[in-house]
Amino acid sequence: MPNAEKIDPAKMTGAQKAAVFLIAMGEDYASSIFRTMNEVQMSSIAFEMAHIEEITPEMLDAVSKDFVVKFEGDLKMLIEGESFLRQVVTKSLPDDKALAILDDLAKKRREKPFIWSKDVNLNILSGSIVLEHPQTIAMILAHMPPDIASAILMEVSDDKKGDIAIRIAKLGQVSEDIVRDVDEALKKQLSGAVGPGGGKIGGVEVLVNIINGVDKATEEIIMGHVEESNQEMADDIRKRMFVFEDMVGVDDKAMREILKKVEGQQLTYALKTATEEMKKKIFSNLSQRAGDMLKDDLEAMGPVRLAEVEEAQQAIVRAAKELEADGSITLGGKGKDDVLV
Repeated sequence: MPNAEKIDPAKMTGAQKAAVFLIAMGEDYASSIFRTMNEVQMSSIAFEMAHIEEITPEMLDAVSKDFVVKFEGDLKMLIEGESFLRQVVTKSLPDDKALAILDDLAKKRREKPFIWSKDVNLNILSGSIVLEHPQTIAMILAHMPPDIASAILMEVSDDKKGDIAIRIAKLGQVSEDIVRDVDEALKKQLSGAVGPGGGKIGGVEVLVNIINGVDKATEEIIMGHVEESNQEMADDIRKRMFVFEDMVGVDDKAMREILKKVEGQQLTYALKTATEEMKKKIFSNLSQRAGDMLKDDLEAMGPVRLAEVEEAQQAIVRAAKELEADGSITLGGKGKDDVLV
């Protein structure tokens, strides 16, 4: 037998991971899998199996987690994978260790709290949440997708908006059990309105993401309250906020990606009150034809309600934020030197 060697669970190759699985599953299962492989695959995995002296809990844990990460989101594979993993873990480890690993994997697969809010009628959802205690509202909004939280915060009565914003900014680590309990209770309450388909920390950054999506009137109410209560916090929020005019510092490549997501009328309205620097930034990232059409639209446009202009500008900011969220671009906050890296 070749000399056995210790394997670092964090540095296992694909062949080593496959070898760990097959050894753990036993000879009969391994034989059936080998019959489905080509010679190269079989040789590679067999070589690794010959060099494994023992399968440690750390090795099996690493392999199991890697499997879940690769197939997470594919319901069919996840169901089959769970059955497969249960067999491997329960056959290879003592009951207490097997249960600990399976519980850990189950927690990692649990749906994020309040993610279902994207599939609920917004009016019904807002109507239920705004009646809660301000601290509960703050906790819920801090855990919701920012665009949904922004829409709900705009529906909160003006006299409560500032208080809730302060609570979000000061929200610390919330017990996951509490978050899950509120999540389940609200989901059950709204069961007729929901379509198919460790507690997060609150804080200033969460509040900033929410404020970036509210209308100007709500933003002013919130910031006025924050400034009265905590000037230092207000200054921190303003430094982190990313607004329409901050896009003059966005990289040209990123700006072109943003403009692809913006409707023509939105862009026309947004430029109505934009600075010359901002207009120059936009036009420099449009084709000659698109730029000429935009200039013609601006010249032909009559008076427009300020609220419509601000909504168009916020829509563009939201588009930028969505691109940042999916990793397509990176945005910095207002006043930062590294706006795009």
